Amino acid sequence: MQRLSFIALFLCFTSFLWGQSPHGSNLKIDCASCHNPGGWEIDFETLKFDHSTTNFELEGTHELVDCKSCHTDLVFDQAPTDCFSCHTDVHAQSVGNDCVRCHTTDNWLVFEIPEIHEQNGFPLIGAHSNLSCVECHTLESSLIFNRLGNECIECHRDDYFATQSPNHAIAGFSTDCIECHDPLGFGWDGAGILHDFFPLTKGHDIQDCSACHDVSNFGNISSDCFACHMEDYAMAQNPNHQSGNFPTDCAQCHTTDIGWMPATINHDFFPLTLGHDIQDCNACHQNGNFNNTPTDCFACHMDDYAGTTNPNHQAAGFPTDCASCHSTNPGWMPAVLNHDFFPLTLGHDIQDCNACHENGNFNNTPTDCFACHMDDYAGTTNPNHQAAGFPTDCASCHTTNPGWMPATFDHDNMYFPIYSGKHDDVWTSCTDCHMVTNNFSIFDCLNCHPAGEMADEHEDVNGYVYESNACFQCHPTGEE
Repeated sequence: MQRLSFIALFLCFTSFLWGQSPHGSNLKIDCASCHNPGGWEIDFETLKFDHSTTNFELEGTHELVDCKSCHTDLVFDQAPTDCFSCHTDVHAQSVGNDCVRCHTTDNWLVFEIPEIHEQNGFPLIGAHSNLSCVECHTLESSLIFNRLGNECIECHRDDYFATQSPNHAIAGFSTDCIECHDPLGFGWDGAGILHDFFPLTKGHDIQDCSACHDVSNFGNISSDCFACHMEDYAMAQNPNHQSGNFPTDCAQCHTTDIGWMPATINHDFFPLTLGHDIQDCNACHQNGNFNNTPTDCFACHMDDYAGTTNPNHQAAGFPTDCASCHSTNPGWMPAVLNHDFFPLTLGHDIQDCNACHENGNFNNTPTDCFACHMDDYAGTTNPNHQAAGFPTDCASCHTTNPGWMPATFDHDNMYFPIYSGKHDDVWTSCTDCHMVTNNFSIFDCLNCHPAGEMADEHEDVNGYVYESNACFQCHPTGEE
Protein backbone atom coordinates (compact mmCIF):
# COMPACT_ATOMS: atom_id res chain seq x y z
CA MET A 1 0.00 0.00 0.00
CA GLN A 2 2.84 2.34 0.69
CA ARG A 3 4.05 1.78 -2.85
CA LEU A 4 0.58 2.54 -4.22
CA SER A 5 0.45 5.74 -2.17
CA PHE A 6 3.80 6.66 -3.59
CA ILE A 7 2.56 5.93 -7.10
CA ALA A 8 -0.56 8.04 -6.45
CA LEU A 9 1.54 10.98 -5.19
CA PHE A 10 3.83 10.52 -8.17
CA LEU A 11 0.88 10.54 -10.52
CA CYS A 12 -0.52 13.63 -8.89
CA PHE A 13 2.80 15.37 -9.15
CA THR A 14 3.38 14.37 -12.78
CA SER A 15 -0.17 15.32 -13.74
CA PHE A 16 0.47 18.65 -12.18
CA LEU A 17 3.68 19.00 -14.16
CA TRP A 18 2.50 17.67 -17.52
CA GLY A 19 -1.32 17.59 -17.17
CA GLN A 20 -1.64 14.05 -18.68
CA SER A 21 -2.08 10.34 -17.62
CA PRO A 22 1.08 8.49 -16.62
CA HIS A 23 -0.47 5.35 -18.17
CA GLY A 24 0.16 6.47 -21.70
CA SER A 25 -2.11 7.90 -24.34
CA ASN A 26 -3.86 4.66 -25.17
CA LEU A 27 -5.64 4.30 -21.80
CA LYS A 28 -8.87 6.29 -22.22
CA ILE A 29 -10.93 5.28 -19.14
CA ASP A 30 -11.95 7.58 -16.28
CA CYS A 31 -9.42 7.65 -13.38
CA ALA A 32 -12.26 7.00 -10.93
CA SER A 33 -12.77 3.59 -12.53
CA CYS A 34 -9.68 2.44 -10.68
CA HIS A 35 -8.71 5.11 -8.15
CA ASN A 36 -10.44 6.23 -4.94
CA PRO A 37 -11.44 9.92 -5.11
CA GLY A 38 -10.10 10.37 -1.62
CA GLY A 39 -6.66 9.39 -2.78
CA TRP A 40 -4.80 7.36 -5.39
CA GLU A 41 -5.28 4.11 -3.59
CA ILE A 42 -6.90 1.33 -5.65
CA ASP A 43 -9.79 -0.57 -4.13
CA PHE A 44 -9.81 -3.89 -5.93
CA GLU A 45 -13.35 -4.56 -4.74
CA THR A 46 -14.60 -1.54 -6.71
CA LEU A 47 -12.10 -1.83 -9.57
CA LYS A 48 -14.08 -1.52 -12.78
CA PHE A 49 -11.32 -2.17 -15.34
CA ASP A 50 -12.25 -5.19 -17.52
CA HIS A 51 -9.03 -6.95 -18.61
CA SER A 52 -10.95 -8.96 -21.24
CA THR A 53 -11.12 -5.77 -23.33
CA THR A 54 -7.40 -6.14 -23.94
CA ASN A 55 -5.72 -8.80 -26.07
CA PHE A 56 -4.78 -10.78 -22.99
CA GLU A 57 -7.75 -12.13 -21.03
CA LEU A 58 -7.01 -13.14 -17.43
CA GLU A 59 -7.76 -16.85 -17.09
CA GLY A 60 -6.74 -19.52 -14.63
CA THR A 61 -3.88 -18.60 -12.34
CA HIS A 62 -3.46 -15.29 -14.18
CA GLU A 63 -6.55 -14.07 -12.31
CA LEU A 64 -4.65 -14.27 -9.02
CA VAL A 65 -1.39 -12.66 -10.10
CA ASP A 66 -0.42 -9.23 -8.77
CA CYS A 67 -0.68 -6.63 -11.54
CA LYS A 68 2.87 -5.47 -10.85
CA SER A 69 4.13 -8.98 -11.71
CA CYS A 70 3.34 -8.29 -15.35
CA HIS A 71 3.10 -4.48 -15.50
CA THR A 72 6.49 -3.22 -14.37
CA ASP A 73 5.75 0.42 -15.29
CA LEU A 74 2.64 2.61 -15.50
CA VAL A 75 2.21 2.28 -19.30
CA PHE A 76 0.13 -0.87 -19.10
CA ASP A 77 -0.12 -1.68 -22.84
CA GLN A 78 3.64 -2.18 -23.02
CA ALA A 79 3.40 -5.39 -20.98
CA PRO A 80 4.27 -8.43 -23.18
CA THR A 81 1.55 -10.99 -23.95
CA ASP A 82 3.71 -14.01 -24.83
CA CYS A 83 4.42 -16.67 -22.21
CA PHE A 84 8.10 -16.70 -23.01
CA SER A 85 8.62 -13.12 -21.74
CA CYS A 86 7.27 -13.88 -18.28
CA HIS A 87 8.05 -17.54 -17.80
CA THR A 88 11.50 -19.09 -17.87
CA ASP A 89 11.80 -21.73 -20.61
CA VAL A 90 12.88 -24.76 -18.62
CA HIS A 91 12.84 -26.78 -21.87
CA ALA A 92 15.64 -24.67 -23.36
CA GLN A 93 13.55 -24.05 -26.48
CA SER A 94 13.61 -27.80 -27.31
CA VAL A 95 9.83 -27.69 -27.83
CA GLY A 96 9.47 -24.13 -29.13
CA ASN A 97 8.28 -21.07 -27.24
CA ASP A 98 4.51 -21.50 -27.50
CA CYS A 99 3.70 -22.75 -24.00
CA VAL A 100 -0.01 -23.18 -24.67
CA ARG A 101 0.70 -26.02 -27.10
CA CYS A 102 1.20 -28.20 -24.03
CA HIS A 103 0.25 -26.18 -20.95
CA THR A 104 -2.92 -24.43 -19.76
CA THR A 105 -3.26 -21.34 -17.53
CA ASP A 106 -4.41 -23.58 -14.66
CA ASN A 107 -1.11 -25.40 -14.02
CA TRP A 108 2.06 -26.61 -15.65
CA LEU A 109 1.07 -30.28 -15.75
CA VAL A 110 0.57 -31.82 -19.22
CA PHE A 111 -2.33 -34.27 -19.64
CA GLU A 112 -2.47 -34.56 -23.45
CA ILE A 113 0.91 -36.06 -24.24
CA PRO A 114 -0.52 -38.74 -26.64
CA GLU A 115 -2.53 -36.12 -28.53
CA ILE A 116 0.49 -33.84 -28.77
CA HIS A 117 2.60 -36.65 -30.22
CA GLU A 118 -0.11 -37.51 -32.71
CA GLN A 119 -0.21 -33.88 -33.85
CA ASN A 120 3.55 -34.09 -34.33
CA GLY A 121 3.13 -37.15 -36.57
CA PHE A 122 4.30 -39.78 -34.10
CA PRO A 123 1.35 -41.38 -32.25
CA LEU A 124 2.26 -43.22 -29.05
CA ILE A 125 0.78 -46.62 -29.91
CA GLY A 126 1.80 -50.16 -29.19
CA ALA A 127 5.00 -50.50 -27.24
CA HIS A 128 5.46 -46.71 -27.36
CA SER A 129 2.34 -46.16 -25.25
CA ASN A 130 4.04 -47.49 -22.10
CA LEU A 131 7.31 -45.61 -22.35
CA SER A 132 8.33 -42.69 -20.15
CA CYS A 133 9.44 -39.55 -21.91
CA VAL A 134 13.08 -39.93 -20.90
CA GLU A 135 13.34 -43.33 -22.60
CA CYS A 136 13.24 -41.53 -25.92
CA HIS A 137 14.28 -37.99 -24.95
CA THR A 138 17.61 -38.78 -23.36
CA LEU A 139 19.36 -35.42 -22.75
CA GLU A 140 20.87 -34.50 -19.40
CA SER A 141 17.69 -32.83 -18.19
CA SER A 142 14.34 -34.54 -17.98
CA LEU A 143 12.75 -31.23 -19.02
CA ILE A 144 14.67 -30.83 -22.25
CA PHE A 145 12.88 -32.81 -24.98
CA ASN A 146 15.31 -32.96 -27.83
CA ARG A 147 13.59 -33.26 -31.20
CA LEU A 148 13.58 -36.75 -32.68
CA GLY A 149 12.72 -37.83 -36.21
CA ASN A 150 9.45 -39.70 -36.71
CA GLU A 151 11.15 -42.57 -38.55
CA CYS A 152 11.67 -45.75 -36.53
CA ILE A 153 15.32 -45.97 -37.46
CA GLU A 154 16.02 -42.68 -35.62
CA CYS A 155 15.62 -44.52 -32.30
CA HIS A 156 16.20 -48.10 -33.39
CA ARG A 157 19.35 -47.81 -35.45
CA ASP A 158 21.30 -49.84 -32.88
CA ASP A 159 18.54 -52.48 -32.90
CA TYR A 160 18.72 -52.66 -36.70
CA PHE A 161 22.48 -53.24 -36.78
CA ALA A 162 22.36 -55.66 -33.85
CA THR A 163 19.98 -58.09 -35.61
CA GLN A 164 21.26 -61.59 -36.30
CA SER A 165 18.28 -63.66 -37.40
CA PRO A 166 18.14 -62.27 -39.95
CA ASN A 167 21.03 -59.85 -40.12
CA HIS A 168 19.17 -56.85 -41.50
CA ALA A 169 22.20 -54.89 -42.61
CA ILE A 170 23.83 -57.78 -44.51
CA ALA A 171 20.52 -58.80 -46.08
CA GLY A 172 19.92 -55.23 -47.21
CA PHE A 173 16.60 -54.94 -45.40
CA SER A 174 14.75 -51.65 -45.48
CA THR A 175 15.32 -49.28 -42.57
CA ASP A 176 11.60 -48.52 -42.55
CA CYS A 177 10.77 -50.89 -39.69
CA ILE A 178 7.00 -50.85 -40.21
CA GLU A 179 7.41 -52.58 -43.58
CA CYS A 180 7.87 -55.79 -41.58
CA HIS A 181 7.04 -55.00 -37.95
CA ASP A 182 3.67 -54.07 -36.49
CA PRO A 183 3.76 -50.64 -34.80
CA LEU A 184 0.74 -51.67 -32.73
CA GLY A 185 2.60 -54.62 -31.29
CA PHE A 186 4.74 -54.80 -28.17
CA GLY A 187 7.72 -56.61 -29.65
CA TRP A 188 9.59 -57.16 -32.89
CA ASP A 189 7.25 -59.89 -34.13
CA GLY A 190 7.68 -60.09 -37.89
CA ALA A 191 4.29 -61.64 -38.61
CA GLY A 192 3.36 -58.52 -40.48
CA ILE A 193 6.23 -58.77 -42.95
CA LEU A 194 5.16 -57.61 -46.40
CA HIS A 195 6.17 -60.48 -48.65
CA ASP A 196 4.04 -59.46 -51.63
CA PHE A 197 7.03 -59.61 -53.96
CA PHE A 198 6.86 -63.38 -53.40
CA PRO A 199 3.45 -64.33 -51.89
CA LEU A 200 3.72 -66.86 -49.07
CA THR A 201 0.61 -68.86 -49.97
CA LYS A 202 -0.31 -72.55 -49.86
CA GLY A 203 2.87 -74.59 -50.05
CA HIS A 204 4.97 -71.49 -49.45
CA ASP A 205 3.09 -70.64 -46.24
CA ILE A 206 6.11 -71.53 -44.10
CA GLN A 207 6.62 -69.83 -40.75
CA ASP A 208 10.27 -70.83 -40.48
CA CYS A 209 12.21 -68.32 -42.59
CA SER A 210 15.29 -70.55 -42.52
CA ALA A 211 13.44 -73.14 -44.60
CA CYS A 212 14.07 -70.92 -47.62
CA HIS A 213 16.57 -68.34 -46.47
CA ASP A 214 20.10 -68.51 -45.22
CA VAL A 215 19.31 -66.44 -42.16
CA SER A 216 22.69 -64.76 -42.38
CA ASN A 217 21.78 -63.28 -45.75
CA PHE A 218 18.13 -62.82 -46.68
CA GLY A 219 18.97 -60.83 -49.78
CA ASN A 220 20.86 -63.57 -51.61
CA ILE A 221 17.93 -65.70 -52.78
CA SER A 222 16.24 -66.10 -56.16
CA SER A 223 12.48 -65.92 -56.67
CA ASP A 224 12.76 -68.42 -59.54
CA CYS A 225 11.04 -71.74 -58.72
CA PHE A 226 13.80 -73.91 -60.12
CA ALA A 227 16.44 -72.24 -57.96
CA CYS A 228 14.82 -73.85 -54.89
CA HIS A 229 13.20 -76.89 -56.49
CA MET A 230 15.88 -78.24 -58.84
CA GLU A 231 16.13 -81.40 -56.73
CA ASP A 232 12.35 -81.89 -56.94
CA TYR A 233 12.60 -81.51 -60.71
CA ALA A 234 15.47 -83.99 -60.96
CA MET A 235 13.69 -86.56 -58.77
CA ALA A 236 10.34 -86.40 -60.62
CA GLN A 237 9.46 -89.82 -62.04
CA ASN A 238 5.84 -89.63 -63.12
CA PRO A 239 6.54 -88.16 -65.51
CA ASN A 240 10.31 -87.98 -65.53
CA HIS A 241 10.75 -84.27 -66.10
CA GLN A 242 14.34 -84.51 -67.27
CA SER A 243 13.85 -87.28 -69.84
CA GLY A 244 10.60 -85.64 -70.94
CA ASN A 245 12.43 -82.35 -71.50
CA PHE A 246 9.86 -80.57 -69.37
CA PRO A 247 10.48 -76.83 -68.86
CA THR A 248 12.17 -75.78 -65.64
CA ASP A 249 9.61 -73.02 -65.18
CA CYS A 250 7.54 -74.87 -62.59
CA ALA A 251 4.73 -72.30 -62.69
CA GLN A 252 3.83 -73.34 -66.25
CA CYS A 253 2.17 -76.47 -64.86
CA HIS A 254 2.10 -76.15 -61.06
CA THR A 255 0.63 -73.74 -58.56
CA THR A 256 1.93 -73.41 -55.01
CA ASP A 257 -0.45 -76.13 -53.87
CA ILE A 258 1.08 -78.54 -51.40
CA GLY A 259 2.35 -81.72 -53.07
CA TRP A 260 2.52 -80.09 -56.52
CA MET A 261 -1.04 -81.19 -57.31
CA PRO A 262 -3.23 -80.54 -59.12
CA ALA A 263 -0.93 -79.76 -62.01
CA THR A 264 -2.14 -78.13 -65.21
CA ILE A 265 0.04 -79.10 -68.13
CA ASN A 266 -0.06 -76.98 -71.26
CA HIS A 267 -1.15 -79.74 -73.62
CA ASP A 268 -1.17 -77.56 -76.75
CA PHE A 269 1.30 -79.90 -78.43
CA PHE A 270 -1.59 -82.41 -78.45
CA PRO A 271 -4.92 -80.59 -77.86
CA LEU A 272 -7.25 -82.42 -75.49
CA THR A 273 -10.47 -81.60 -77.33
CA LEU A 274 -13.70 -83.47 -78.09
CA GLY A 275 -12.99 -87.20 -77.83
CA HIS A 276 -9.57 -86.50 -76.35
CA ASP A 277 -11.06 -84.42 -73.54
CA ILE A 278 -10.26 -87.10 -70.98
CA GLN A 279 -9.69 -86.17 -67.35
CA ASP A 280 -8.05 -89.48 -66.49
CA CYS A 281 -4.44 -89.19 -67.66
CA ASN A 282 -4.01 -92.96 -67.31
CA ALA A 283 -6.42 -93.49 -70.19
CA CYS A 284 -3.59 -92.49 -72.53
CA HIS A 285 -0.56 -92.70 -70.27
CA GLN A 286 -0.68 -96.25 -68.99
CA ASN A 287 -0.16 -96.68 -65.25
CA GLY A 288 0.58 -92.98 -64.95
CA ASN A 289 3.66 -93.17 -67.13
CA PHE A 290 3.56 -89.37 -68.99
CA ASN A 291 7.11 -90.85 -70.72
CA ASN A 292 7.38 -91.91 -74.44
CA THR A 293 3.65 -91.61 -75.06
CA PRO A 294 3.26 -91.24 -78.86
CA THR A 295 1.25 -88.45 -80.47
CA ASP A 296 0.52 -90.45 -83.65
CA CYS A 297 -3.16 -91.50 -83.89
CA PHE A 298 -2.49 -95.02 -85.12
CA ALA A 299 -0.13 -95.75 -82.23
CA CYS A 300 -3.08 -95.50 -79.84
CA HIS A 301 -5.88 -96.55 -82.19
CA MET A 302 -4.42 -99.48 -84.12
CA ASP A 303 -6.97 -101.81 -82.50
CA ASP A 304 -9.78 -99.49 -83.59
CA TYR A 305 -8.39 -99.50 -87.13
CA ALA A 306 -8.04 -103.28 -87.27
CA GLY A 307 -11.54 -103.79 -85.84
CA THR A 308 -13.35 -101.72 -88.47
CA THR A 309 -15.92 -103.51 -90.65
CA ASN A 310 -17.84 -100.71 -92.31
CA PRO A 311 -15.75 -100.12 -94.19
CA ASN A 312 -13.02 -102.59 -93.41
CA HIS A 313 -10.08 -100.24 -93.34
CA GLN A 314 -7.46 -102.92 -93.77
CA ALA A 315 -9.25 -104.60 -96.69
CA ALA A 316 -9.89 -101.26 -98.35
CA GLY A 317 -6.29 -100.19 -97.85
CA PHE A 318 -7.30 -97.05 -95.98
CA PRO A 319 -4.46 -94.91 -94.68
CA THR A 320 -3.45 -95.29 -91.03
CA ASP A 321 -3.40 -91.53 -90.64
CA CYS A 322 -6.72 -91.34 -88.81
CA ALA A 323 -6.78 -87.53 -89.03
CA SER A 324 -7.04 -87.67 -92.81
CA CYS A 325 -10.70 -88.69 -92.42
CA HIS A 326 -11.64 -88.32 -88.75
CA SER A 327 -11.70 -85.49 -86.24
CA THR A 328 -11.44 -86.08 -82.51
CA ASN A 329 -15.23 -86.32 -82.21
CA PRO A 330 -16.35 -89.14 -79.91
CA GLY A 331 -17.38 -92.23 -81.92
CA TRP A 332 -15.27 -91.21 -84.92
CA MET A 333 -18.25 -89.50 -86.56
CA PRO A 334 -18.79 -87.54 -88.64
CA ALA A 335 -15.92 -88.69 -90.80
CA VAL A 336 -14.71 -86.72 -93.79
CA LEU A 337 -13.30 -89.10 -96.38
CA ASN A 338 -10.89 -87.78 -98.95
CA HIS A 339 -12.87 -89.08 -101.95
CA ASP A 340 -10.40 -87.90 -104.56
CA PHE A 341 -10.05 -91.44 -105.89
CA PHE A 342 -13.67 -91.00 -107.04
CA PRO A 343 -14.56 -87.28 -107.08
CA LEU A 344 -18.00 -86.55 -105.71
CA THR A 345 -18.85 -83.78 -108.17
CA LEU A 346 -21.97 -82.73 -110.06
CA GLY A 347 -24.36 -85.67 -110.19
CA HIS A 348 -22.16 -87.59 -107.75
CA ASP A 349 -22.39 -84.84 -105.14
CA ILE A 350 -24.60 -86.96 -102.92
CA GLN A 351 -24.64 -86.42 -99.16
CA ASP A 352 -26.27 -89.79 -98.44
CA CYS A 353 -23.48 -92.36 -98.53
CA ASN A 354 -26.06 -95.17 -98.64
CA ALA A 355 -27.09 -94.03 -102.13
CA CYS A 356 -23.90 -95.69 -103.38
CA HIS A 357 -22.88 -97.82 -100.44
CA GLU A 358 -25.94 -99.97 -99.79
CA ASN A 359 -26.93 -100.28 -96.14
CA GLY A 360 -23.84 -98.38 -95.15
CA ASN A 361 -21.59 -101.11 -96.49
CA PHE A 362 -18.45 -99.45 -97.78
CA ASN A 363 -16.70 -102.68 -98.72
CA ASN A 364 -16.19 -103.60 -102.38
CA THR A 365 -18.14 -100.67 -103.81
CA PRO A 366 -17.05 -100.49 -107.48
CA THR A 367 -15.79 -97.34 -109.15
CA ASP A 368 -16.88 -98.45 -112.67
CA CYS A 369 -19.84 -96.40 -113.96
CA PHE A 370 -21.74 -99.34 -115.47
CA ALA A 371 -21.63 -101.27 -112.21
CA CYS A 372 -23.86 -98.65 -110.64
CA HIS A 373 -25.71 -97.47 -113.76
CA MET A 374 -26.55 -100.71 -115.65
CA ASP A 375 -30.24 -100.10 -115.01
CA ASP A 376 -29.90 -96.60 -116.44
CA TYR A 377 -28.14 -98.04 -119.51
CA ALA A 378 -30.78 -100.73 -120.04
CA GLY A 379 -33.65 -98.28 -119.67
CA THR A 380 -32.49 -95.82 -122.34
CA THR A 381 -34.86 -95.16 -125.27
CA ASN A 382 -33.46 -92.09 -126.95
CA PRO A 383 -31.32 -93.69 -128.13
CA ASN A 384 -31.69 -97.26 -126.99
CA HIS A 385 -28.14 -97.95 -125.89
CA GLN A 386 -28.48 -101.72 -125.92
CA ALA A 387 -30.10 -101.84 -129.35
CA ALA A 388 -27.55 -99.39 -130.71
CA GLY A 389 -24.70 -101.37 -129.19
CA PHE A 390 -23.39 -98.36 -127.32
CA PRO A 391 -20.37 -98.99 -125.08
CA THR A 392 -20.95 -99.52 -121.35
CA ASP A 393 -18.22 -97.05 -120.55
CA CYS A 394 -20.56 -94.22 -119.62
CA ALA A 395 -17.70 -91.73 -119.35
CA SER A 396 -16.97 -92.07 -123.06
CA CYS A 397 -20.05 -89.94 -123.76
CA HIS A 398 -21.30 -88.57 -120.46
CA THR A 399 -19.93 -86.40 -117.65
CA THR A 400 -21.24 -86.58 -114.09
CA ASN A 401 -23.81 -83.86 -114.79
CA PRO A 402 -27.23 -84.62 -113.34
CA GLY A 403 -29.60 -86.05 -116.02
CA TRP A 404 -26.69 -87.30 -118.15
CA MET A 405 -26.79 -84.15 -120.26
CA PRO A 406 -25.09 -82.75 -122.17
CA ALA A 407 -23.68 -85.94 -123.65
CA THR A 408 -20.78 -86.03 -126.10
CA PHE A 409 -20.98 -88.85 -128.71
CA ASP A 410 -17.95 -89.32 -130.99
CA HIS A 411 -19.81 -90.56 -134.08
CA ASP A 412 -16.87 -90.02 -136.46
CA ASN A 413 -14.29 -92.15 -134.68
CA MET A 414 -16.55 -94.69 -133.07
CA TYR A 415 -18.92 -95.42 -135.99
CA PHE A 416 -19.17 -93.41 -139.16
CA PRO A 417 -17.84 -89.93 -140.07
CA ILE A 418 -20.77 -87.58 -140.35
CA TYR A 419 -18.99 -84.41 -139.18
CA SER A 420 -16.17 -84.78 -141.70
CA GLY A 421 -15.71 -86.08 -145.23
CA LYS A 422 -18.52 -86.27 -147.78
CA HIS A 423 -21.28 -86.65 -145.20
CA ASP A 424 -20.44 -83.39 -143.42
CA ASP A 425 -23.30 -80.88 -143.71
CA VAL A 426 -25.48 -83.19 -145.90
CA TRP A 427 -27.83 -84.30 -143.10
CA THR A 428 -30.09 -82.43 -140.73
CA SER A 429 -31.16 -84.92 -138.06
CA CYS A 430 -30.35 -88.38 -136.82
CA THR A 431 -33.53 -89.73 -138.46
CA ASP A 432 -32.10 -88.94 -141.89
CA CYS A 433 -30.10 -92.16 -141.52
CA HIS A 434 -31.68 -93.90 -138.53
CA MET A 435 -35.23 -94.52 -139.70
CA VAL A 436 -36.28 -96.87 -136.88
CA THR A 437 -37.22 -94.90 -133.77
CA ASN A 438 -35.21 -95.69 -130.64
CA ASN A 439 -32.98 -98.19 -132.49
CA PHE A 440 -29.85 -96.46 -133.70
CA SER A 441 -28.24 -99.77 -134.62
CA ILE A 442 -30.37 -99.72 -137.81
CA PHE A 443 -29.27 -97.22 -140.39
CA ASP A 444 -30.40 -96.57 -143.96
CA CYS A 445 -28.07 -95.44 -146.76
CA LEU A 446 -30.67 -95.96 -149.51
CA ASN A 447 -32.79 -93.00 -148.46
CA CYS A 448 -30.11 -90.66 -149.83
CA HIS A 449 -28.56 -92.95 -152.45
CA PRO A 450 -31.23 -94.17 -155.02
CA ALA A 451 -30.98 -97.70 -156.39
CA GLY A 452 -30.62 -96.69 -160.04
CA GLU A 453 -27.79 -94.31 -159.34
CA MET A 454 -25.97 -96.89 -157.24
CA ALA A 455 -26.42 -99.60 -159.90
CA ASP A 456 -24.74 -97.51 -162.56
CA GLU A 457 -21.81 -96.81 -160.28
CA HIS A 458 -21.38 -100.44 -159.26
CA GLU A 459 -21.54 -102.16 -162.68
CA ASP A 460 -18.02 -103.49 -162.27
CA VAL A 461 -18.39 -104.58 -158.61
CA ASN A 462 -18.67 -108.30 -158.20
CA GLY A 463 -21.41 -109.43 -155.84
CA TYR A 464 -22.92 -105.98 -155.63
CA VAL A 465 -26.00 -105.89 -153.39
CA TYR A 466 -28.13 -102.78 -152.97
CA GLU A 467 -28.42 -102.92 -149.17
CA SER A 468 -27.35 -100.50 -146.37
CA ASN A 469 -25.16 -102.96 -144.46
CA ALA A 470 -23.39 -103.84 -147.70
CA CYS A 471 -22.74 -100.13 -148.31
CA PHE A 472 -21.15 -99.81 -144.88
CA GLN A 473 -18.97 -102.90 -145.34
CA CYS A 474 -17.44 -101.43 -148.48
CA HIS A 475 -17.48 -97.79 -147.44
CA PRO A 476 -16.82 -97.68 -143.68
CA THR A 477 -15.51 -94.13 -143.94
CA GLY A 478 -18.08 -92.92 -146.45
CA GLU A 479 -15.46 -92.44 -149.11
CA GLU A 480 -15.59 -94.01 -152.64
